[in-house]
Amino acid sequence: MRLFRRRDRSGSDLPDPRTPWPDQSVPADAEAAAQAFWQAWFELLPQISAALGDREPHRIEHDLCGLVEALHPRLHFALERGRRSIYALVISGQEDPELRPYTDAWKAAGPPDDAIWEYHDSVPPVPDPSEVTVNLGEHRISLADVRVVAQVDEQVVDVAVYHPMLGELDDAARTTMTFLPLDATLGERLAAERLRRVEAALAEPEATITLLQLRELVQALDERPGESVGGSG
Repeated sequence: MRLFRRRDRSGSDLPDPRTPWPDQSVPADAEAAAQAFWQAWFELLPQISAALGDREPHRIEHDLCGLVEALHPRLHFALERGRRSIYALVISGQEDPELRPYTDAWKAAGPPDDAIWEYHDSVPPVPDPSEVTVNLGEHRISLADVRVVAQVDEQVVDVAVYHPMLGELDDAARTTMTFLPLDATLGERLAAERLRRVEAALAEPEATITLLQLRELVQALDERPGESVGGSG
């Protein structure tokens, strides 16, 4: 995923990407803000298409940041390859309930998916996380090597996430590589709904499962509540 992060006026990253600029106000009317977003989106779309066609998304990063911040300054967004369409626009409130009215209004006011664009109001799962490699600083980390231990408690799951390289990462990168595989596997919304405790395992635990097995487990919770799962990875 290509996730654009807002920057402060000096050009450095904000400490908390959900923190708005001091002069950035929150729209009082989510539906009006959503309508304004889509009007501006379609006006900007020829430039967006040209930049993506030239593989130069940075050309439209500033304009897109402005569009999303006008919708709500704490929203995140990404442009990525679509699952059914060529491109996907993702606008996410990271499952913050205060932001849900804005993402709901944005989705409701938007156009239907077509052959070129699809639109998501939370980060969707990737088709096969085992095919994903994450570039994190000097490290290239394959999600195919991630293993998890999953403990089901009624309709929620506690997980420990292991990767052979977790011990080589600093705290921030380790946190990223603990949660990113879960969001990639389950999608942001399902992960928020079904995962309870999440921790990193620096040594490989026993009875681990793969990310795809975790997806099957979580999606089948309604059919097998309360079950504790482990197995050979």
